[in-house]
Amino acid sequence: MQHRVERVPEDFHATRITPAPQRAPVRVAVTGAAGQICYSLLKRIAVGEMFGRQTPVILQLLEIPVEKAQKALVGVAMELEDCAFPLLQQIVCTGEPEVAFKDANWCLLVGSKPRGPGMERADLLKDNGRIFISQGRAIDAAAADDCRVMVVGNPCNTNCMIAASQAKRLPKERFTSMVRLDQNRAISQLARKADVPVSVIERMVVFGNHSPTQFPDFANALIDGVPVPQVIQDTTWLCETFIDAVGKRGADIIAARGVSSALSAANAIIDHVRSLSTPGPEIHSVSVQSHGEYGFAPGVWAGMPVRTVAAGTYEIVTDFAHDDFAKQKLSATNAELVSERELVAEMMTGAADGAAA
Repeated sequence: MQHRVERVPEDFHATRITPAPQRAPVRVAVTGAAGQICYSLLKRIAVGEMFGRQTPVILQLLEIPVEKAQKALVGVAMELEDCAFPLLQQIVCTGEPEVAFKDANWCLLVGSKPRGPGMERADLLKDNGRIFISQGRAIDAAAADDCRVMVVGNPCNTNCMIAASQAKRLPKERFTSMVRLDQNRAISQLARKADVPVSVIERMVVFGNHSPTQFPDFANALIDGVPVPQVIQDTTWLCETFIDAVGKRGADIIAARGVSSALSAANAIIDHVRSLSTPGPEIHSVSVQSHGEYGFAPGVWAGMPVRTVAAGTYEIVTDFAHDDFAKQKLSATNAELVSERELVAEMMTGAADGAAA
């Protein structure tokens, strides 16, 4: 048998492709880790979608300290192990907040008590308030100095305010809550109406509370660089159908599936953290502490336009102009946020006094 040998040209130089070096691992604490949202979320963190494909992660998973929940949490961890994700360095499963939040760089507070049949919003706020007071204290005591906190559990704006109220070491600016899901929903609705890809829609910001009072600010959004009202000239659709569809989308999903949003919520968590970790000119919706911007009461957490200026550091964009219609919507969602704060004010004050004692 003859073998053909080809001569390598003298000017040929082989290039060795060296993988990019891995960075230091990011410790990510996640609450409600055996729940629906986290079942979609955790694998995406582990594969590198949140912090990049060269950043290892350590997952510190918290569930309520009862046997059934802890057993389910172990099952989730087993599945993560069986995926053999190269970036996943360690999994911690616990029912103790102090263990879950120890040295965490990011705390994703996904878990909260759901609203049950006949339960008033005030009851839900008070029940979850106790949870987020405890978690806020534990994070402030145990997390890393550079820790950022994202609240997902509803009512997430006020739960975030409650958790931040317990922080003495970490700045309040480190605490944010999620309105990115509402932004994503708004973008999708606009894209369908205008028959365009979602990628051409920019500056779509959702203001206020993560509730039906939220205001998806279509007038300041752009489709391919053109203001939305110039592309979609159906004013009734924009002012009524669109706003209602975005605000009630979660309820519509529950009616269709029988359970609340999980896949889309997990996706929005990834988007939220990735956007806050990636400096750039892009504007995205984040619920942050108000200092009076856009007429929001100082001290409430409200969805506003944010730009990331350094990894984990943001600025509120204050140049969005609003007409009387928009101002009415902003006033309504602000009123709801203020009323929620009033419902939990005594609880937060008592908790702070108890901690000081």
